[in-house]
Amino acid sequence: MAEAVAGRGRRPALGAVGWLGFAMLGTIVLASVFAPIVAPYDPTVTTGRPFESPSTTHLLGTNDIGQDILSELMWGGRVSLAIGALAAIVGTAIGTLVGVLAGYFSGWSDAVLMRLADVVLVVPFLPLMILLAAYVGPSIASLAIVIGFLVWARPARVVRSLVLSQRSRDFVVAARSLGAQHTRILRLCILPSVFSLSLAEFVQLASRAILLEAALAFLGLGDPVQKSWGSVLFYAQARGALLSPAWTWWVLPPGLLITGAVLGLALLGYELERILNPRLRLR
Repeated sequence: MAEAVAGRGRRPALGAVGWLGFAMLGTIVLASVFAPIVAPYDPTVTTGRPFESPSTTHLLGTNDIGQDILSELMWGGRVSLAIGALAAIVGTAIGTLVGVLAGYFSGWSDAVLMRLADVVLVVPFLPLMILLAAYVGPSIASLAIVIGFLVWARPARVVRSLVLSQRSRDFVVAARSLGAQHTRILRLCILPSVFSLSLAEFVQLASRAILLEAALAFLGLGDPVQKSWGSVLFYAQARGALLSPAWTWWVLPPGLLITGAVLGLALLGYELERILNPRLRLR
């Protein structure tokens, strides 16, 4: 009986789906982080003939001005992943703060904050994102902030639901009845459980942010100086690669990388949410 109770209280380990997502994401991250070492060429230097097909010299061929596409993708992953991570940090921080305040204090603050979250959820997302991105400029920091400010609503609702259940627990009620300050209760009783759930939300937001950055760059709203997966697709489309055999080595690889990174994050986030979200563990 004791072993059964102990096993029920133990958090489940990362499953095969989570490890698959971790392996996919880890491979892409390592190739991007170590791009200065492992990339065969400088992505800004012409090293071959324009529209050169894949060969032993250029494994993924070259673009319209003879730059190595494999090197572009390795270096571009640094920008795409950085924007995804920064946007996820901004979105998770805002969502966690809003969710904790709304769930813990309840009343009018809950109503106001949740109505604000509803507005963010129902406003046409893509037109607003394009408008804000065009207004603030194409830098990495500005794109990350714009995306982060537009994706915080879901984490806010998830965190709020957890805080609502935590604030009615016996130890929280006892601490409040003994006169403990709100900041102390939040720090010692609420935030430890919220932090683990916010980690799962961070992973989910990172996958969404990578997609959004690629969409903005593909529309020409990315930083023209920085290479990213989205900017590679933008120049491929602008230079007519979609209408020539070059799409197989210029369009397909960045699309597969975006898909792989988003899928890896989605699988990892699903597993983390299953492990860290107490509501899902009860099912």
